[in-house]
Amino acid sequence: MFGLEAIDLARIQFAFTVSFHILFPAITIGLASYLAVLEGLWLKTRDDTYRDLYHFWSKIFAVNFGMGVVSGLVMSYQFGTNWSRFSDFAGAVTGPLLTYEVLTAFFLEAGFLGVMLFGWNKVGRKLHFFSTVMVAIGTLISTFWILSSNSWMQTPQGFEIVDGRVIPVDWLAVVFNPSFPYRLAHMAVAAFVATAFFVGSSAAWHLLRGRDNPAIRRMLSMAMWMALIVAPVQAVIGDFHGLNTLKHQPAKIAAIEGHWENIGNEPTPLILFGWPDMKAEKTRFAVEIPYLGSLILTHSLDKQVPALKEFPPEDRPNSTIVFWSFRVMVGLGMLMIFTGLWSVWLRKRGTLYSSRPFLYLTLWMGPSGLIAILAGWFTTEIGRQPWVVYGLMRTADASSAHSFVQMSITLALFVVVYFSLFGVGLGYMMRLVRKGPVTNEGAETSHGGPGQKRTPARPLSAADDDDHSISLNKGN
Repeated sequence: MFGLEAIDLARIQFAFTVSFHILFPAITIGLASYLAVLEGLWLKTRDDTYRDLYHFWSKIFAVNFGMGVVSGLVMSYQFGTNWSRFSDFAGAVTGPLLTYEVLTAFFLEAGFLGVMLFGWNKVGRKLHFFSTVMVAIGTLISTFWILSSNSWMQTPQGFEIVDGRVIPVDWLAVVFNPSFPYRLAHMAVAAFVATAFFVGSSAAWHLLRGRDNPAIRRMLSMAMWMALIVAPVQAVIGDFHGLNTLKHQPAKIAAIEGHWENIGNEPTPLILFGWPDMKAEKTRFAVEIPYLGSLILTHSLDKQVPALKEFPPEDRPNSTIVFWSFRVMVGLGMLMIFTGLWSVWLRKRGTLYSSRPFLYLTLWMGPSGLIAILAGWFTTEIGRQPWVVYGLMRTADASSAHSFVQMSITLALFVVVYFSLFGVGLGYMMRLVRKGPVTNEGAETSHGGPGQKRTPARPLSAADDDDHSISLNKGN
């Protein structure tokens, strides 16, 4: 069907499940740190707005965290069911790295998550805040190990091959492989950017509907400050990441640029737009800027960038896909920077919360961080092809011996189950967002808090419980 083989369906299935899964940890990482900041600010200032925002976003965090755990379980099984040859070849490296993630990050998160979500009026303030911080740290530790494993597949080192299997000989070299620092920073900051625009979009939605209160304003303000800071930082990290990729995976860079051949000693132009044709070995309809490719990728005006024709056809990534996925990511990144800068200008004019064009842009930018993450992941993983472990094992040699029919059935089941299950979860989470934070305006209330009498937040039963939302702010 459509010229696809069983291995193509295995790749599509893995890409489909990862694409769903990667969205939840990204928001979990950002929201966990956001919650720690909110509770810390509440403890420092006793401003109830921070407490109200904490309760509101903790509910969304809980739903998102649950969906992330469920979707992540499938990934582990696929290594054994669909990619058993890869597991046999590289399991001595990837297995321990993923185990370390469970033993450190997941256990840390699980140990303190219950206190964070349900211990608001059951433990002291310091212990509750400590639990929130530990959950936030746990999400970052999880990112550390997952990115270490993935980065090793991109730039493997610290191993020997014995009897056709990878054997680690230097764990520090394995973990801190050449691309790891750049990928870790890029992914962690991407999670913060995605969360900032998710939070900012939620605030814009309420403001556009006339719901203007201190909590909503604080949401938008904090989100835009974060966007202003981290979006440009992400661009700088991306530049360093690109230089590292040029050094270790030049074919990927050539595919991203749609650059087929160098002419004499001429500098490499930057192709803004075009359509890389893998069969014709050229980029059609190319719109080029002379010298700019060399300037961006080599930081010089005379050095050339490796071209796709310098690599055998069987070693070339699919330039048609990664050329455009990369541009989607970069284009959204530029829009994020623009949004952050616009927010500063509106602050100075005193119209940040009333400028409808800006609020509509912020609303539409809500999913931009997640889309950019997916585009970046497609660029990274498809750009690594045809290797599953770069330079060591081809993807074609890594899959299990399943038939086309078997892969077709399982892929169809995954599509149905994922859209049904996570569609319900995402729908519920959006209902929570639309409900918005409940504030204490005009109400007599105790300041409540950890260690004081107060109805705890119930993150999985809050969407339609108006009475409970009121009790969160009015006390018992």
